Amino acid sequence: MNIRSRLLLLLFAAFLFTAAQAQKQKFDTFKDALFASGQLNGQGGPANMTWIEGGAKYSFTKNNQGAQEIWTHTMKNGREEMVFTTKDLVVPGTEQGFRYVSFQWTKDFKYLFFKTNFRPIWRNSGNSDYFSWSVEEKSLSLIVASAFSAEISPDGAKVGYGKDGELLVFDLASGKHTQLTNDAALNKYNGRFGWAQEEEFGLVQGWIWSPESKYMAYWQTDETEVPIYKLTDFSGDHPEYMEVPYPKVGDPIPVVKIGVLNTADDSQKWLNFDLEDGYVPRMYWTNDADKLAVVWLNREQNHLKLYMVDVASETKTVVLEEKSQAWIDVSDFFGGRLHHFYFPDELKSFFFISESDGYAHIYHYDYDGNLLNQITKGDFEVIGIDAFDLKKEKIYFTSAEVSPLERHLFVARFDGSKKKQLTSEAGQHAVSVSPDGKYYLDIYSNVSTPKQVEMWNTKGKMIGKMVDNQSVLEFLEKTAYAPKELFSFTTADGQKLDGYVIKPIDFDPNKSYPLVLSVYGGPGSQGVYNSWEGNPFTQFLAHKGYVVANVNNRGNGGYGDAFEKSVYKQLGYYESKDFVETAQYLAKTHSWLDGERMAIYGHSYGGYTSAFTMLTHPGVFKASIVAAPVTDHLFYDCILTERSMGLKENNADGYKQSSVITHAGNLEGKLLLAHSLMDENVHPQNTFQLVNAFNMAGKDFELKIYPPGAHGIATDLTTYLLLQEQYMKFLETNLK
Repeated sequence: MNIRSRLLLLLFAAFLFTAAQAQKQKFDTFKDALFASGQLNGQGGPANMTWIEGGAKYSFTKNNQGAQEIWTHTMKNGREEMVFTTKDLVVPGTEQGFRYVSFQWTKDFKYLFFKTNFRPIWRNSGNSDYFSWSVEEKSLSLIVASAFSAEISPDGAKVGYGKDGELLVFDLASGKHTQLTNDAALNKYNGRFGWAQEEEFGLVQGWIWSPESKYMAYWQTDETEVPIYKLTDFSGDHPEYMEVPYPKVGDPIPVVKIGVLNTADDSQKWLNFDLEDGYVPRMYWTNDADKLAVVWLNREQNHLKLYMVDVASETKTVVLEEKSQAWIDVSDFFGGRLHHFYFPDELKSFFFISESDGYAHIYHYDYDGNLLNQITKGDFEVIGIDAFDLKKEKIYFTSAEVSPLERHLFVARFDGSKKKQLTSEAGQHAVSVSPDGKYYLDIYSNVSTPKQVEMWNTKGKMIGKMVDNQSVLEFLEKTAYAPKELFSFTTADGQKLDGYVIKPIDFDPNKSYPLVLSVYGGPGSQGVYNSWEGNPFTQFLAHKGYVVANVNNRGNGGYGDAFEKSVYKQLGYYESKDFVETAQYLAKTHSWLDGERMAIYGHSYGGYTSAFTMLTHPGVFKASIVAAPVTDHLFYDCILTERSMGLKENNADGYKQSSVITHAGNLEGKLLLAHSLMDENVHPQNTFQLVNAFNMAGKDFELKIYPPGAHGIATDLTTYLLLQEQYMKFLETNLK
């Protein structure tokens, strides 16, 4: 077939596709797209899946006509059994139907421990009531009411819990409660954290059981010197203010002490640490009965020490130390990985994911800090460790070795040999590996395949296809759909970037379309994957005739240390350059994209980069949607900000140049600014300081204020629909 014939065939195929799309149902309102999102994305895997009995079984939940059910699945024979239901079950001593938020199993799997009646404090924390359920006797018992956290001891004999800033223990045999700490006060608490520590280090429960259940190691957090930020939604005749201890850049940070409680004799001791105005983001009990591993970071978070502490003798030794030119991660917020350190049971060694050679790789150390070996090597990132097979000395881990746009499961021996890729289909894989390393649940998708759910054994055999989401494809036979198309290009300074573009439905290459560049861009995040597209607002934009694009800008994770840390101490600079070059590249290489009608849109850090790009590259984007933005990094919490910008006294000009407010006078085009007054994360101070800067510069803009909402701005379905409709109206007015 010659080139002309092939071109005609492609044009004819495109015509047929466009004609078919024209006959399909379209989303007239955002509400239509939102309510169709379930059908666009399809079903997931087993709900709340938890491996039990070492991997011989897993438990999962069902909702049966309003009743919450817990089932178990036996891997050997596929047998499924319901072990709990809330049907006809009431809270003891009441007529109130019993409902739970989450649950955990005891080590012997004879009891379920339920968290109920959750009352939120911050994003993930709050007070709850905790109940115990005997699987054999089918009886429900209240353990503690209104506790901040609670966890069964590894031996199943006790429940440790935090309440009113103190730590207590409940003996299941005797029914006795014992208070172990007695020094809580206003803004001083044992076993929990303040807002900034919880948000940025990712932990809610500030204490951990030792493996043999003798000790509870805990953080004491003292925020009495931390400045208070006040918020109000101005409701009522006399508005009330919520007060949040919130350490901003340069402020005093919470004072932390590390304590150890002995539950055998109810004694406690403090570990002698000089934190030097730093943090303890993680602690781990080791396989030595009295040995606690304590992770320390300096305030800038570019210097890490791992201490091994003998809690009996109170001696401590630094067994690992690492320094960096930028920051050091102990977790991966965007990858959903809470830990970069791993201390497996029954093994007197540990594993650490470090970027010391330029990419995140797995290193194996003994308890004295001697490097046994580097397990993974190469120009790719390891995302996290999923399981260990200690008998065969195998480690299962997820990495981006195939492509930064994909995640796959691998296995290797502890010495790094015999590395093997287990997931084979192209795309974004999220796995759950059984503790014994025999099985894994694989949930994956790619740009042309909706979510698939499969169970595999690690020898390479698929045990069963659990979900194929054929219903999604059937839905799309009658509903117009706009898929992702992946692309790559090289910036003017030689950096290769990956992105996706989504064309409007009824796409006609002879027409001209406006662009909406959807951005976030924060350090360690990633916006573009080889995964299924099911975002309702993105689909709504495509249905309304917009091209939608995204790019993995410099600062994103998945591409190595140099790519991610290039933004260090100069947030906004490379992100905005990459967004501008992405939009200009698309406009230059696609005749159907109108370079005079381009908008940039983002929320939170995306709100920051949307505004910063608009102001530091005036004239490129005709319009910008700026939602819940950080407008000056001095206004945000010190833990996250100083990690990526350094200390204020060492980078004064960097802070000034990275501030949106600094560049407010450069505004060209149209800008919509939206925020909630009760946003305890990115404070409304950010928006109102930018409003003042715009006013003083004589710049016009649109402002949408939602008084009661939190960081998501909207408070309920009605206000969420209104917010999205306001965004669309803004785009329709200014781009069309």
